[in-house]
Amino acid sequence: MSKELARELIGAGVHFGHGVSRRNPKMEPYIFGKRGMIHIINVKETLKGLLISKKLLARVVSEGKDVVFVGTKRQAQKGVQKAAEQCGMHYVSQRWLGGTLTNFRTIRSRLQRLEELEEMEAAGRMEEESKKQGARLKRELRKIKTNLDGIRRMNRLPGAVVVVDARKEYIALREARKLGIATVGIIDTDSDPDTVDVAIPANDDSIKAVEIIMHELAAAVAEGKTMVRAAEPLEVGSAPRRRSRRRVLASASDTEEEEPQPQAAETAPQPEVSEPAGAENPQ
Repeated sequence: MSKELARELIGAGVHFGHGVSRRNPKMEPYIFGKRGMIHIINVKETLKGLLISKKLLARVVSEGKDVVFVGTKRQAQKGVQKAAEQCGMHYVSQRWLGGTLTNFRTIRSRLQRLEELEEMEAAGRMEEESKKQGARLKRELRKIKTNLDGIRRMNRLPGAVVVVDARKEYIALREARKLGIATVGIIDTDSDPDTVDVAIPANDDSIKAVEIIMHELAAAVAEGKTMVRAAEPLEVGSAPRRRSRRRVLASASDTEEEEPQPQAAETAPQPEVSEPAGAENPQ
């Protein structure tokens, strides 16, 4: 991680947390201090979480698995969609439908329905229906496309889920944990870091900060695609075992070739007391 990235994140207001009264006690290790009634996030911890997340995602993708980016809050929608398109992965930016992972077969059936409706619209068959029926079909098409268009090419369960704001995307995180899917989350000072496998402490209300982090994660996914290796076949009669959170964290922090800790993570400048122009400061 370069010093330029650290400065860019600070300039985007990545270090501004929520009000002191909203602090989650489990976020104490990630808090540098407070300015007035606002907590300041330790940028070194942000860079550390970002580095571990990039290694984890690169490894997951190199095993031939997919990644889903999730961010349904207004501040995260644009960054999540751009990151997914940048690396050719899947995203959910409008609404996470309950059962998207745990009831994946039903979701696939809805996507098939989406394709049917699009074919009807392209062929002009919707116009041949009655006015009421045509309006109903068009409304159904818009609804399915809005919610599921970002995962329409996802034909199997992903290997990792990246979320913005662990509090808001708790349903997605619960489903991923139930299925043993690795999770990465951008968490603010009011979130619980135990809900994700790898936490990136940051201001999840700053549009610019979220876009920078998503861009870095998407670059790691793109890099993982370049080193895809064939997955080892399972033995007959054996089932894949779930990995615990500790095992995921350990595998993400270790690399096949020992690398020195990036200098920028240790020498990252701490946030100044003055608030940068344009940075959002949620209360």
